[in-house]
Amino acid sequence: MGKLTTPDWIKEGYNSPEEYAKAKGTNSGKSKKAQEKTVKIRKCPKCRSNKVNVVLTGEEGKGAREWECRKCKWHGKNIEKEELGEEEFMKYLDENGEEVS
Repeated sequence: MGKLTTPDWIKEGYNSPEEYAKAKGTNSGKSKKAQEKTVKIRKCPKCRSNKVNVVLTGEEGKGAREWECRKCKWHGKNIEKEELGEEEFMKYLDENGEEVS
């Protein structure tokens, strides 16, 4: 392992990497979507339902590799994942009739 070096933003006297990136006109490798809070939703690839559970089988600690849909009884490994921002997630909850506490 190589030596650790002091980041440029500290060497140049900035208080944070974001302040440094703003002054230099870069985005410091982060996109706007990555900066906002996101929620990951898993969906069944067959019926597109979000009512999926992980199947716990095999030895403990080996990890779960199978999923099952409670709606259409699908079993498999290739679950669909969808990433939603805060506004999209609130709209998704409203459409599905979920209550927000």
